[in-house]
Amino acid sequence: MLAALILAVALVLTVDRLYGHSTIAFAAAILGLVIANAPMLRLNCPECGKNLFFRGVFVVPWPNRTCGKCGYELDHDEPGQDHQNR
Repeated sequence: MLAALILAVALVLTVDRLYGHSTIAFAAAILGLVIANAPMLRLNCPECGKNLFFRGVFVVPWPNRTCGKCGYELDHDEPGQDHQNR
């Protein structure tokens, strides 16, 4: 994720330096970041479906070990086991 961000910033800065301001380069950078971060949207709690990277309105680059909505401990191998430490 950090590499994608660095690449996007480098793309915009390079195009801006060589050709001037470019909305197309900025759009390409945003599209690249969306594609690079898309796998984060698929990692959800198996019990309630809450995304594990969201902490309220903030998004962090590491997932929760325990679901913030239902309390499911994600160290378990199978969904449907008893909830621990609710």
